[in-house]
Amino acid sequence: MAGRHPLILRCDVAGRPQRWIHPGEAVVLYSRELVSWECGLSTVTLYGGWSRHTGLRTTVTVNTIIAVRGEQGHSPVFRRSPPLTNASLWKRDGGMCMYCGSRGSAHNPLTRDHVMPSSRGGKNDWKNCVCSCRRCNQQKSDLTPWEAGMELLAVPYAPTHAEFLALTGRRILADQMDFLKQQFPKNSPLMQREWSLGDKQVAMI
Repeated sequence: MAGRHPLILRCDVAGRPQRWIHPGEAVVLYSRELVSWECGLSTVTLYGGWSRHTGLRTTVTVNTIIAVRGEQGHSPVFRRSPPLTNASLWKRDGGMCMYCGSRGSAHNPLTRDHVMPSSRGGKNDWKNCVCSCRRCNQQKSDLTPWEAGMELLAVPYAPTHAEFLALTGRRILADQMDFLKQQFPKNSPLMQREWSLGDKQVAMI
């Protein structure tokens, strides 16, 4: 059943979310007494082997949101912009072309477009890249949107780390999303987005 269970949201002791981890990694943190606190409304139960003495199967239950000791201020994730990938860019822009609003298709797939063309010094970063269908990308060519007479549907932005975790999470549970949303900027475009959330709380190892 690997890959079908929810991941655990790992935070530092200040409550800043750091990354998604496998429930098995959370078990190790609990066993090493590194979990400072937990606040998820849901848990994940992992099943291990069978006890020779009792005949019962061992189980370990971990919370879906945990804070780990000794990491406050040491993690570099808060000191740099989240990595830009096509998958995360597509999610930031809702899987939609930022010029025509299309969702893309086999004949007109989504691509990465540089608002200020890279051939003219445009950077390959969050604030200069948008999701674009191939047709619009070709139409824009090496021009800026203003030169090409094409209007952006939304201003590109660099997500915060909490926003990035929401964009890249797999089967995020409702309590995890609520926790992440509390750390979104007040004007975050992601605040009003409808999210497809997972609900499974039992995992097998």
